Amino acid sequence: MLIKTPSASASRENDVTPESIYLSRRSFFAAAGGAAAALALPHSVQADASPYADVEPAQAPGWFTDKLKAAKWQAVTAGNETLTPYKDATHYNNFYEFGSDKGDPARLAGAFKPEPWTVMVDGEVGKPGRYSVEDLFKEQQIEERIYRLRCVEAWSMVIPWLGFSLGDVLKRFEPTANAKYVRFETIVDREHLEGQSSSFSLIDWPYIEGLRLDEAMHPLAILAVGMYGRVLPGQNGAPLRLVVPWKYGFKSIKSIVRITLTAEQPKNTWQALAPDEYGFYANVNPAVDHPRWTQAHERRLPSTLFSPNVMPTRLFNGYDEVAGLYGNLDLRTNY
Repeated sequence: MLIKTPSASASRENDVTPESIYLSRRSFFAAAGGAAAALALPHSVQADASPYADVEPAQAPGWFTDKLKAAKWQAVTAGNETLTPYKDATHYNNFYEFGSDKGDPARLAGAFKPEPWTVMVDGEVGKPGRYSVEDLFKEQQIEERIYRLRCVEAWSMVIPWLGFSLGDVLKRFEPTANAKYVRFETIVDREHLEGQSSSFSLIDWPYIEGLRLDEAMHPLAILAVGMYGRVLPGQNGAPLRLVVPWKYGFKSIKSIVRITLTAEQPKNTWQALAPDEYGFYANVNPAVDHPRWTQAHERRLPSTLFSPNVMPTRLFNGYDEVAGLYGNLDLRTNY
């Protein structure tokens, strides 16, 4: 496995400096090999010496800045895998609320203002209500999780997310004995989300996703609010998105406004549109091809026609620790 959790004595950047310095330091660590390089690194590094100097600073809300001061850096790492450059991760996106082209989200996200933001929590919970993003996470420590992201379209990235354990958030709302699934719903804002007002869209908005409750409670599942040391950009699902690294990327719903615990399995958007192509589980599985292409290999970005970065795909995207969740399932039938 390439996933490791640092020991309590491992070197971490718990004291946050200004964002420009932090970004150059964090990217230096990634490029130089992590903690060993950190020990020899001066307190600040010039941004232009960093392979991630193109990370765009952003005005973050106060609660995010406060959480960042006590962040747990590298809570989960991806071994020696190279991070995807920030520009690729923020300019090659599937976010159909903005449009169907990979460049649409970055081009159009500037008009989308995700503040203030609230999330409705309802269904089979003892503490339903409408919560601000700040309230959702007020009792939790923000963590950096470096995860592989595998798209069902057979391309992949490695992204350093900032977020919180989904399971810990759900526990706060006291799921009832009837709660078996978690349903997520994205925002509908046709004025600022051009894809939702397009006559060419086949999606019946809002976009819906779902997990089994035990999947949602797994320690790897997070709600992300940032990436690359900064607040989450609009094109990547600001201010709040799901990240489930052992599933195809379309499961990681963006710009969440509602979380509902239910007794019945929700039908996610792509499952409703094309059930023979997109199942409820959407676990990364090289042995189960998409009807129109193989899933045995993936193209790791950045990649070009003349320099393709192609590699074998791993079951559960390499996160073998989730296998126990599916011990009684036929993964070919429950794709």
